Amino acid sequence: MISLDRVAGEIKHIGFYDMLYQDIKDALEDQDPPLDAIKTLLQKEPHFLEEYKQLNVEYNISNIHIRDIDLTKVPQECHQEATQINQNLKTLREIEKYTLDFEKSSFLVILFSVEFFVLFSVQYFIVLLSLKAYQWYIYGLFLSSILIAWWYAKKEQKKYSEEKKRFDSLYQDTRKSLHDLAKKGCIDYDALIIQECEEHI
Repeated sequence: MISLDRVAGEIKHIGFYDMLYQDIKDALEDQDPPLDAIKTLLQKEPHFLEEYKQLNVEYNISNIHIRDIDLTKVPQECHQEATQINQNLKTLREIEKYTLDFEKSSFLVILFSVEFFVLFSVQYFIVLLSLKAYQWYIYGLFLSSILIAWWYAKKEQKKYSEEKKRFDSLYQDTRKSLHDLAKKGCIDYDALIIQECEEHI
């Protein structure tokens, strides 16, 4: 459900992907590669496509390049399948953030920021408020906060892993359902492709 035509065009023409485009130009040994060459490379070297997808998810840009099916334009006998596909697309967009590598997620940035603030507070209480007599209790609280943060990070990491598996499975099912519906003549698959990302406009 990701359009390689759109991916290749965005990588080549949108400055947001400049670093990725530079890597692709180096790989192709061409400073102005045609879109077909970029598409072929994306298929041969999937890590470039993964980098594109990860970059999008980091900035809340969806990699689901399919719009919802307009049920008013679908034959009655295909309504149930089309409705399910629309529901799947909604779910995929909601859990897409979990496809980001956990180590690159904003969750860890926030967690480390909170821990840094706690450490700063610990130093403030001990040094500026002359609480050296209680310093081991205060450091104990800080250590407890680290353990809680570690436990919570592990819990979130597990959630990322589970939701990523759920996303991958639902993605494949939805993709198959879309192609099956297109084969039946119920939808025009090409017409559902979102050719342009509003976030880049």
